Formats: sequence, C-alpha cells, structure tokens
Amino acid sequence: MKKLMTLLMVAGMFSLVACGPSEEEKAKAEAEAKAQAEEIMNDIENALDEATDEVAEEVADSTAEGEMKCEEGKCGEGKCGDEHAEEEHAEEEHAEEHAE
Repeated sequence: MKKLMTLLMVAGMFSLVACGPSEEEKAKAEAEAKAQAEEIMNDIENALDEATDEVAEEVADSTAEGEMKCEEGKCGEGKCGDEHAEEEHAEEEHAEEHAE
C-alpha cells in the first residue's frame, strides 16, 4: 500500500509540473517582461541623450577654443591659413625629424 501511495504522489507531482503555468500566470509574466524591456529601453535612450548632449557641448567648447587660439595666433593646426600656423607646422616636422 505504501508503494502505491508513493507512486500516486510522484505521478501527481509530475502531472502538476507538466501542466505548466496557467494563462493568467503566462500573461502576468509576459506583462512583467514587457515592462522590464520598456524600462531598459528608456534607460538606454536617456543615457544616449545625455551622451549626445555631452558630446555636443564638448564639440562646441573645443570649436570655440580653437577659434580663440587661431585668433591669438596659437592654433598650430595649419587650418586658419595664417603664416603663424604654417611656421608652427614646419617646426613640428623639424622636431619629428630630430626625434627619429
């Protein structure tokens, strides 16, 4: 009799596990997954917006700084077309030759 009861209990446990979650549980789990996915996407969008804003500010700052240097004759980039830029570029090439 003990063997029969044990066998029925084991079979009952397997049948409960095999049934899986109910439709309500499935819907609830799906809704939670969607909510988490939306939250993650919102976080990613916010982080991307912040990064974009930071980069835009850095570009604006560096552009303004570069214009100031060029106006002061310190750009060294050779982009402004002034004589000082060409002279500094020639000096950099000369320094590189000596470094080798």
